[in-house]
Amino acid sequence: MTLSEDNNQKISLDRIDRQRFMRVLRALLESGVGSRAKGLALLLIVLLIGVNALNILNSYVGRDFMTAIANRSASGFIQQSILFISVFAVSTVVAVYYRFCEERLGLLARKWLTQRFVNSYLEHPTYYRLNDQNDGNGEIANVDQRIADDVKMFTVTILSFILMVLNGTFTAIAFSGVLWSISPLLFMVAVIYAAGGSLMAIRFGYPLVGLNYKQLDREANLRSDLIHLRENAESVALLRREARLKARILRHLDDLTSNFQNIIVVNRNLGFFTTGYNYLVQIIPALIVAPMYISGYVEFGVITQAAMAFAHILGAFSLIVTQFQSISSFAAVVARLGSLADAIEKAQSPTATSIVSTENNSNGVAYHGLSLWQQSTGRPLINHLTLTVPYGTRVLILGPDDTAKVALFRATAGIWDAGEGEIVRPDFDTILFLPERPYLPPGTLRELLVRTGREAQVSDQVLHEVLTGLCVSDIIDRARGFDQEQQWDVLLSLTEQKVLALARLILAGPRFVFMDRINTALSRDDVARLLTILNQRHITYINVGSCRNGRRDTDDHLEDYDAILEISGTGEWRWLLLADIDQDQKSRLVGCSIGSMGAETQGVV
Repeated sequence: MTLSEDNNQKISLDRIDRQRFMRVLRALLESGVGSRAKGLALLLIVLLIGVNALNILNSYVGRDFMTAIANRSASGFIQQSILFISVFAVSTVVAVYYRFCEERLGLLARKWLTQRFVNSYLEHPTYYRLNDQNDGNGEIANVDQRIADDVKMFTVTILSFILMVLNGTFTAIAFSGVLWSISPLLFMVAVIYAAGGSLMAIRFGYPLVGLNYKQLDREANLRSDLIHLRENAESVALLRREARLKARILRHLDDLTSNFQNIIVVNRNLGFFTTGYNYLVQIIPALIVAPMYISGYVEFGVITQAAMAFAHILGAFSLIVTQFQSISSFAAVVARLGSLADAIEKAQSPTATSIVSTENNSNGVAYHGLSLWQQSTGRPLINHLTLTVPYGTRVLILGPDDTAKVALFRATAGIWDAGEGEIVRPDFDTILFLPERPYLPPGTLRELLVRTGREAQVSDQVLHEVLTGLCVSDIIDRARGFDQEQQWDVLLSLTEQKVLALARLILAGPRFVFMDRINTALSRDDVARLLTILNQRHITYINVGSCRNGRRDTDDHLEDYDAILEISGTGEWRWLLLADIDQDQKSRLVGCSIGSMGAETQGVV
């Protein structure tokens, strides 16, 4: 079953089918919270039965109460009043606990399902592939909103619908006998009226499913723009980019309001039908039972009882009519979570790459016939790279094409799929990758500097010594010690953020580190200080060099390296051991363009 979102896209409502739902339900019941979920579900069913039993009792008590009034019986009126109030009191207690258990079970299911999505989403490299998918072809948008908001709506709504169906079933069974005993005709009218109303509600309200699907994404787009503005307020203010951001925000606002106007129109048409449908419910029982009362076949209280029974029966058979707006929103959420689940499964499956990655025992990094190309265009970046970087060999990667150099960086880290060949690297406990842009998540300074699970193994003195060696020990005072939560992108400059990322690298103490343009945002002294520390700690580094105005960045001192890997803009490459070339040849290694190279210049170490 599909419905159009626009001219080019289809939304599938079969993404979460019955098998998937049963698989998720089975996983919930078998999980650590399964016993609590079973207990709450059982209690809910008991309370639901109690609610329906009290409703039936209430119909008979109400009938006798109204009959006592019609007969002007004072004693009967007092007796039925006390009984009526007592039933209401018990019904109140049962209904409140029923709602309480429903909310507790919904919260339990939401927490469990959110954890399940988060655990799957944060499996390496699922989140990276999904973001890459989204940027490249728009397959999955607003993953954060789907996990945070859609899971909430799914768990709450699916539980509500299940309970409504159960309640409708119990109500139909319980009140069918009551209504049939009053008038078989009235019972048949209720069934036919509910069936016809459901078909008409589907006819008028079906477009809401696709519209609600789009509305969720458009609401998320607007919120994402506002979050982006808040997180980049300083840059926007300095660069005076308010007009561009304002135009983008207002465009998304127009998209949101335009789609919501369509929702309002459909709701109007649906409202004409459902409002009239609900108004007729109040008079249909009287139209059928009143003549029976006038003819003396039934007592006056039967009219009230018939109206109550008819309303309950109709409510049980008219869930589609009364809940269609909720059902349409829920269907959109089901489709969105289903597409997210499919995308996560796809991202976790092995990719169709021909790059084979294996781990060694920290002996070095090796490339065997590695070819890389641009993911979007297929342009060759590196052709048949074959070389070995043994432990202790410090490498500078040069070349005019940053894309090719970064592709090699990412392929070595295992997050570049467009290519073929083999990469042999140390395991991730002994090799670290340092991206050009530092990543400092919110947290304490200790959490920032020390690997997860090793916080107690590194003393404050060691942390202080490393920061002092990098000339940033004043950050400790600004961060109010090592154990205060901070927003680092607000507290620190870009240079300080990068130095802290370097401090974490030093404290981790890997045998190898692969760095992407470390001199970005760092001074020459900062770079020299870092490389000196890495040499002192016997950490072998491979650094992607920078190219500025067609020339090698002078901050990349050749004396800090043992070898050069030059990569052209057409995929050719050359490996140079600096110990094998003279000073004149070194002085010529200043340009980022290395020109045309034949196969004979490519080497193997």
